[in-house]
Amino acid sequence: MNKRVRVRFAPSPTGGLHLGGVRTVLYNYLFAKKHDGDFILRIEDTDQSRFVPGAEEYIFNCLKWAGLEPDESPVPGGIYGPYRQSERKELYSKYADQLVMDGHAYYAFDTPEALEKMRYDYKTEQNPSPQYDHSLRMKMRNSLTLSADETHQLLAAGIKHVIRIKMPEHETLSFTDIIRGEVSFDSSFVDDKVLLKADGMPTYHLAVVVDDYLMKISHVFRGEEWLPSVPVHILLWKYLFGLENMPLWAHFPLILGPNGKLSKRDGAKYGFPVFAMSWTDPKTGETVEGFKEKGFLPEAFINFLALLGWNDGTEQEIFSRQELIEKFSIERVHSAGAKFDYEKAKWFNHEWIKLSEVSSLKPEIRSLLSEKGITDIDDALLGKVIGLVKDRCTLLSDFMPQSSFFFKAPQTWDADAVKSKWNEQKKEFFKQLIRNYSDTTAWQAPVLEENFQTTAVANQLKPGELQLPFRIMLVGGKFGPPVFQIAELLGKNETTSRIKNALEVF
Repeated sequence: MNKRVRVRFAPSPTGGLHLGGVRTVLYNYLFAKKHDGDFILRIEDTDQSRFVPGAEEYIFNCLKWAGLEPDESPVPGGIYGPYRQSERKELYSKYADQLVMDGHAYYAFDTPEALEKMRYDYKTEQNPSPQYDHSLRMKMRNSLTLSADETHQLLAAGIKHVIRIKMPEHETLSFTDIIRGEVSFDSSFVDDKVLLKADGMPTYHLAVVVDDYLMKISHVFRGEEWLPSVPVHILLWKYLFGLENMPLWAHFPLILGPNGKLSKRDGAKYGFPVFAMSWTDPKTGETVEGFKEKGFLPEAFINFLALLGWNDGTEQEIFSRQELIEKFSIERVHSAGAKFDYEKAKWFNHEWIKLSEVSSLKPEIRSLLSEKGITDIDDALLGKVIGLVKDRCTLLSDFMPQSSFFFKAPQTWDADAVKSKWNEQKKEFFKQLIRNYSDTTAWQAPVLEENFQTTAVANQLKPGELQLPFRIMLVGGKFGPPVFQIAELLGKNETTSRIKNALEVF
């Protein structure tokens, strides 16, 4: 590559960060890091009517959690700032005016009522949704239909107006998509998009081209939903900066849910998250659960996300961040949509929990226990417990049922699972077990298990029939790691105390 790699993610602060958006971030990030380039975060907030308080901060928090923080953004800044389009407002009008002067754009003075009337008057069966395009522009109130003097008078009087691009007719506009190959459009089917709004704010079309040029963006990677905008962008590059300066483009396929494009509705219906982190809509108060809150590790999150539409050509599935950087290639991103499989996502998380060092899991598990009122936690014991149960946990939230009983004795027991086969002989066994365990000096799982079996045989009982009651005595239910390992970590006093308490219930 001849010039420095500079890529960008340019979200609008209008709500939660969807899975597809984070994947776009990830692919941009991986590409930049692989080529020792720069990853830029630019906030595209030109549509103030859709601005949602807290959305920008939420985006930054999501990227921080996922470990995908930008090199340049509104937060750390950078030499090409400001990085919020609303703070760059004064930059855009001169480019829009230049387009008008060069005959590539025009002033349009149409009122909202006039636009609505146009859509109604020119609606036909063949064209149910008329657009402001080459076939209708000469029937509207704009600088193409007005004289130069009339136009000047309206502008001088401060009459509200927009600037629209003048799309040429029958021109083939082509570009090479890194993923899809040659893509062509007929300009006749594209309407005259607004470039500068009545409030002086640019639309996405003008702002994105100007900003990409001024910020020296080398590659633009975005979702395929932006493909219909490409003809306008090609022309803006051609008219303003020259096609030789246009970035290379790639458009990522959709992430598919059970019924097409993955949506928030899918998440609500099927019970899986579609946002990186929980998002609470400040207008409705509705909260949508995210992957972080569901119990995903960020390493697992970016691992399964990377494989939603890309692979390195091998059977490898578990990738560290560094491996993804080394092996990632835009050319190997698929052009077809990738189907999101929540069960597979959980499999990745399970694998990453198993791979994780106990020390790295401690803060999160301590926090989870604290939320349930378990705060007096011995650090050494916590480490041993995590090491014992982590292979059994698919989500971080699974650590609660798998480990909370180590730190807090059960208040209720699944006695119904015991009572049908409970008798006086078993009661006497556990009383003797208390005495034997109290006298034991070597408190290790193998010793405890041997003592348990010996005592069972001496009482003419089958050890297997006694392990379930023993487990329920210690943890309250039919779950958890091997029961003698539980007893070892609980210690002598706590184990014998729990047996005594449960005997009263049984």
